[in-house]
Amino acid sequence: MNNHNDKFRDECGVFAVYGDEHASANTALGLHALQHRGQEAAGIVTFDLKQFYSEKGIGQVGDIFSNQKVIDRLPGSFAIGHNRYSTSGEKNIRNVQPIFAEFEFGGFAISHNGNLTNARTLRKDLVKQGCIFQSTLDTEIIIHLMATSKHHDVIDRFIESLKQIEGAYSLVALCNDKIIGVRDPNGVRPLVLGKLENQSWILASESCALDHIGADFLREVLPGEAVVIDDNGLRSEYR
Repeated sequence: MNNHNDKFRDECGVFAVYGDEHASANTALGLHALQHRGQEAAGIVTFDLKQFYSEKGIGQVGDIFSNQKVIDRLPGSFAIGHNRYSTSGEKNIRNVQPIFAEFEFGGFAISHNGNLTNARTLRKDLVKQGCIFQSTLDTEIIIHLMATSKHHDVIDRFIESLKQIEGAYSLVALCNDKIIGVRDPNGVRPLVLGKLENQSWILASESCALDHIGADFLREVLPGEAVVIDDNGLRSEYR
């Protein structure tokens, strides 16, 4: 019998929607299509231009988001979601993504797929600076790097934080009126870009999630690329 740890793992799925009135429902469908990437837990964060909403749970997507009442508690046309396969961190609700934090510029939510190889060193340095961690996730390190940044612009803070991390990852983030998608410089973890007929933008770990909601595949996010989607459309940042 093969040892569980010897099997190939895709390690989590991420999904994001920008500008769709059915953002939470489509995110749940997208996560369902990505269920094979992580079956331990799932979560969705949405934004309705006034406030952020979050629903998370231990278990599969269908167990958590099949009830319409749950979807109704996630209003807004912006959303990110996450399927968890545990690569780091304990199995409990505090380690379920997306992670959300309040900054001086507003709320910020992030979903992360992959591992940070310098996580232990970064966490130790941040704790010495006075940072208090609420989870054992590598992902929370990015939040604290942003919090300690001297930049004022959210994108500048985010990019600066990403320059300090090492490893194989892809991630999606939601901040007020923006969706951000990032792929590690070596392009180890996948991330694709798509669009619905209503011109809503979609980011997902795999194109099967685009197919599941009827979105067109546009392209892969390039290695080392950060795509920023807002009212002005899409722009690329390279690190």
